[in-house]
Amino acid sequence: MARIYHDIIQLFAMVGEALAGATDSLLAGNREAARRLADRDEAIDALYRDVENLTQHELASGAHGAEDLAYFIGILRMLPEMERSGDLAEHVARRAVRGLGMELSPRARGLIERMGEVAVAMWRATADAYADRTPRAAEEVDERDDELDELHVTLTAEIASGSMALPVAIEAALVARFYERFGDHAVNLARRIDTMLSLPG
Repeated sequence: MARIYHDIIQLFAMVGEALAGATDSLLAGNREAARRLADRDEAIDALYRDVENLTQHELASGAHGAEDLAYFIGILRMLPEMERSGDLAEHVARRAVRGLGMELSPRARGLIERMGEVAVAMWRATADAYADRTPRAAEEVDERDDELDELHVTLTAEIASGSMALPVAIEAALVARFYERFGDHAVNLARRIDTMLSLPG
């Protein structure tokens, strides 16, 4: 139980750091840092598989009560959301490796910077709720997700305005979608965590 708990905290930290670093690298044009971040997705995937295997082993052992079983099932439902979030951070880093950030319009750069800030804040609120074992994340994360959705709409309008070359606009639209999807995963995780922590026992 303790190992699973701490490994999940580590996964939260690795994914959150990956997205924050990918955003910084994209906007700063730091291709080498972005390349290192993209390559770190393998470490996230490896830890994901370790936690999944350990959780499945504990679930199948028959040595746990109903409360623990509910916890293990909750973890197995959380893990795919975490793994996909790591993939999204890698996708942003890959665009930074290609130098996309330097080709964006100033307005698009500002919007992506804010999207990164909001997405990371959502992720940290979710991680803190899990780490502190306090069911409080869903409402805060939902509110921040509304802002992220509004930023996505605004960035889409900027992309459609013709302020960037077509290949850049296409890549910018993908990046906007990556942040929006990352926020959706944070919302789903926050709700799952609140549900897990609100169970009697």
